[in-house]
Amino acid sequence: MAKITASMVAELRGKTGAGMMDCKKALTETDGNIDDAVDFLRKKGLSAAAKKSSRVAAEGSVAAAGSETVGVIVEVNAETDFVAKNAEFCGFAAGVAQVVVEAAPADMAALQQAAFPNTGRTVAEELTHQIATIGENINIRRFARHTVTTGVVESYVHGGGKIGVVLELTTEKPNDTVATVARQLAMHVAAAAPQYLSRDEVPADVVAKEKEIMRVKALESGKPENIVDKIIIGQINKFFGEICLIEQAFVIDPDQKINKVLENLGKEIGAEVTLTGYTRYMLGEGIEKRVDDFAAEVASLTK
Repeated sequence: MAKITASMVAELRGKTGAGMMDCKKALTETDGNIDDAVDFLRKKGLSAAAKKSSRVAAEGSVAAAGSETVGVIVEVNAETDFVAKNAEFCGFAAGVAQVVVEAAPADMAALQQAAFPNTGRTVAEELTHQIATIGENINIRRFARHTVTTGVVESYVHGGGKIGVVLELTTEKPNDTVATVARQLAMHVAAAAPQYLSRDEVPADVVAKEKEIMRVKALESGKPENIVDKIIIGQINKFFGEICLIEQAFVIDPDQKINKVLENLGKEIGAEVTLTGYTRYMLGEGIEKRVDDFAAEVASLTK
């Protein structure tokens, strides 16, 4: 049996773009023969998957899973909306979400090494398998896992996977009423897109910048200097009401703010209810999508 060296692994990786562990395994299986190892990786679909990994994946789906006290959302990306609707892809995304529920990975690296259900493969290996099978670059971009000791965690997906929310309510008396409100609040988060849970979470520099903008606008509109500070107090409270979840007007009943909804729920069940956390994902946010100008491309070829 030939000794597999780091330089051999590096050479094979350079030829195929496959992962280091896959390259080492291929070399081991082929007794160190580089050409045979390349064929080995191609047969496994690993080389082809590596070539696809450079392509932009900005479509896909946000999937959710969970139980009463655990909820997760996962964003899995593909290159096209067509593949995002594929049953195979949707099953993979749902499987990844279930792994996050059960394995509670600390980070993406831990998730990649966790066992994927009913396959005998890790999540990373199943991802490679899906890329080779479906024929597009697929990427597990991010995940969020929320849990409570006593209370309710609700996961909600909107628009066929375009937006996902996981939200937690902590209370000593969880029941069906609390679960119903949790789902309504998750739907609210999907629609209202709060940036922070409460005003305490808003960074000081964000508040200072907003106040400065308000000051300049007030002075330029002709407001007297001596009342500008009072104007800013009212405007900054309105600002918090727009970006902070517990101060937003409830989309189902705009006459109530979220903190009032929680207060009324607590009175109804006879125990305090606290909204202790949430995560909202919008599919593809922050990913720079490639826009192909086919007319320009054709024109360039005729020059």
